[in-house]
Amino acid sequence: MFAVEKTLLTDRQTIYVPAYSHIYSGNRERPFLLAVTLSIRNIDPKYPIIITVVDYYETQGKRLKKYLTEPKILKPMESLRYIIPERDKSGGSGANFIVEWKSDKPVNTPIVESVMIGTQNQQGVSFTSRGRKIITYE
Repeated sequence: MFAVEKTLLTDRQTIYVPAYSHIYSGNRERPFLLAVTLSIRNIDPKYPIIITVVDYYETQGKRLKKYLTEPKILKPMESLRYIIPERDKSGGSGANFIVEWKSDKPVNTPIVESVMIGTQNQQGVSFTSRGRKIITYE
């Protein structure tokens, strides 16, 4: 049997995306540095979306970087990416992004995820974290 995901159209969301500028390894909990790529993909085949916020936060919740100074339009099927270099460990193991988007009409919700990758001592690590819709309080 296949899992069926209910597809809902919407015209805006705020998305929390887990990211890890490092993870810990070994009994001594040594940091393993990782490069982080935030990927935002407009998967709607017909309509554009407007990215209004892309902010990067560190483990304790302090905003480290505000990526957008003006909204960015993503055409149908277009992708956007932001990179945190491997040497930048300021985000910590609990780093995250907040992404906000909107559209003039209901659309397929974009895929927003982070991809982490790192290599040390002939060992490589890579994994992804999918964003999750959150409710904001205004």
